[in-house]
Amino acid sequence: MERIEEEIIVSNQHGLHARPAALLVQIANKFDSKILLEKEGEIVDGKSIIAILSLGVNCGAPLKIIIEGVDAKEAFAEIKEFLEKQSE
Repeated sequence: MERIEEEIIVSNQHGLHARPAALLVQIANKFDSKILLEKEGEIVDGKSIIAILSLGVNCGAPLKIIIEGVDAKEAFAEIKEFLEKQSE
C-alpha cells in the first residue's frame, strides 16, 4: 500500500468554497484510497464536502494532501492538479 503526503498551495481565487469542494469530493470518490486533507493541524476526510468546507480553505492557503491506498499515486496526481489549477 502506498502513502503520499505533500503540501500544496490552493490557487483557486475563492479557495475551497461549495462548488470546488463538491468537485474535489467527486474526484476523491473515484478512488479507493483513503484521502485526507490537513490545514493548520486539522485533518478531515477528503471525501466529505462538509468536512472540507469546515476547514475554511482560502486562496493561497497551504493544504496538505495525505493519500493512502492502492491507487494513491493516481489519486494524488488528479487531486493536486485540480487544487493547483482550479479557478472557478
